[in-house]
Amino acid sequence: MPRIAIEYCTQCRWLLRASWMAQELLTTFGTDIGEVALIPGEGGVFRITVDGDQVWERRTDGGFPDIAVLKQRVRDRVAPARDLGHIDRGHAGVPETPGS
Repeated sequence: MPRIAIEYCTQCRWLLRASWMAQELLTTFGTDIGEVALIPGEGGVFRITVDGDQVWERRTDGGFPDIAVLKQRVRDRVAPARDLGHIDRGHAGVPETPGS
């Protein structure tokens, strides 16, 4: 079962953000994942990995992930055939195009 790790900066007090993202991933993927770990770090780190492969890094990716984008990136690694519903059809307030 895949292991998701969220490393967050304790100096920046990003535990609440990390734990909210962990809860969202657990709610969405349920038993498709084996574990979500919260890993305290320092120096502005906010990194999310799936089985050691980086799926998001705050500095590289330009800030914190939109939860819909994060779920898509995780889904692509842990359950590629899974339909994420409205997230796959149009997210972040972007209206769906007619006929889609």
